[in-house]
Amino acid sequence: MSLFLAIDAGGTKTTGVLANETDVLARASTGTVKLMRVSLAEANSRLRGLLSQLSLEAKVSLSDITRTCVGLAGLSIDAVRGWAETEIGDVVGGDLLLCGDEEIALDAAFRGGEGILLIAGTGSNIAGRAADGTMYRAGGWGPAIGDEGSGFWIGQEALRAGFWSRDRNIPTMLLDEIAGFWEVDSIGEIVERANLRPGPDFAALTPVVVKCAEEGDDLANAVLERAGEELAEQVALVALKMLETGTQGDVGLAYTGSVVEHIGIVRESLVRALNKSAPRVKVMTGAVDSLDGALWRARGGDKAARIDREGA
Repeated sequence: MSLFLAIDAGGTKTTGVLANETDVLARASTGTVKLMRVSLAEANSRLRGLLSQLSLEAKVSLSDITRTCVGLAGLSIDAVRGWAETEIGDVVGGDLLLCGDEEIALDAAFRGGEGILLIAGTGSNIAGRAADGTMYRAGGWGPAIGDEGSGFWIGQEALRAGFWSRDRNIPTMLLDEIAGFWEVDSIGEIVERANLRPGPDFAALTPVVVKCAEEGDDLANAVLERAGEELAEQVALVALKMLETGTQGDVGLAYTGSVVEHIGIVRESLVRALNKSAPRVKVMTGAVDSLDGALWRARGGDKAARIDREGA
């Protein structure tokens, strides 16, 4: 019996399953192994721990695995690809497929078919796949130059909005709530923390912004609504590229990541904006589990999808 390993290595956590042709035999999770966020030693330790846990729970040897699919952010960076090939190849048998995290999420929703995926968690990224397999993208350039609408963006924009309101004597809870979260006592300490190099984890402030919005803070609500609009703008860009090259009819939009999945204000703002800018984009109900796409690929589903496209 063939064995398949699937791993979704995201910016916040890493999840994996070990399965046969029909059943999942083991499931495990650990912290992120993204090299832009953790040290090489920490990434290695977490990955090896995840693999060991899956092997023990499934009661199978990693050397007996037929095929592995890993969805990994930053795969275009040579060092990231090389690390994954070495660390997984050294302990896991069989074939190794390395994909971008957006590719496995697309497969979770569309099984190799046409559609658009919105990733909005710590970072943000939009990818669309046409019926012929051509990929179209927008965003995903990292927090320093992009990631609009992401958790990082929300946290940073909330701080900016807080100081904007302070300069204009406009009431808001944001700075007081952020000070409490960071356990600091003054505006000066907030400024110092925000300008540290390397900088703080602005994405961790997202729940604070949501709390303020839920308690009626207009400025916090505006930040979350703008996050949805920023995401919609990039989705519309991808949709336009697809429609210009022959995509017919409506296009499905799947999403994954904590921002769109769990923050209703962002999701509703996204839908409203798309209804105006890209009415042929239809938002699917419920977030997709990227790990399902990685397992689908590991089991060979991507080969069947390619054959279907080529034979069409």
